[in-house]
Amino acid sequence: MGDQEDSKLRPECLAGATRPASIETIRYGRLMLVPLSLVDAPEMVHLLADPELYTFTGGQPPDLETLQQRYARQIAGPGRGPEEVWYNWIVRLLHCETALGFVQATVTANDSEGNRAELAWLIGSRYQGEGYASQAVEMMEGWLIAQGATHLIAHIHPAHRASQFVATSIELARSGEVDEEGEEVWERLV
Repeated sequence: MGDQEDSKLRPECLAGATRPASIETIRYGRLMLVPLSLVDAPEMVHLLADPELYTFTGGQPPDLETLQQRYARQIAGPGRGPEEVWYNWIVRLLHCETALGFVQATVTANDSEGNRAELAWLIGSRYQGEGYASQAVEMMEGWLIAQGATHLIAHIHPAHRASQFVATSIELARSGEVDEEGEEVWERLV
């Protein structure tokens, strides 16, 4: 990679991007965040098959074809202009590469607000309660800040205590706002 300054998320750096060119594998401690690929779908479809995962978010487990189509869209990016980039990683155990879940960020560049990163995460049911979500989100947060993110945001269901705990691990706090889906907006200015 080039100079750190050259990879900052600024509008001029995002011009014409349809896929984040700078996304990379991140390794730390017991986890690695691997950029999303279509080959992840067969493994992830089993991880996402648990209906309990959708208690707070709604929806239902995807079948393989649906998940492959979703991943193709996520890899292609938003197509909403050069000021928005999607980052999607599969969370994997470092020692054996087993998929545990995913983390993602939508980064928008705005001259008045800086680079705004909206975060989301999900860890499969059988891997919850082990600190994987907090560690993966901390890894993503560190990478995004190094790339120039200045405003971190997450939308969290008011009854989802585990996600609230994860948000506090990166010092997000309730903003007092509620989005159109009834989720609380958590945020932090960097």
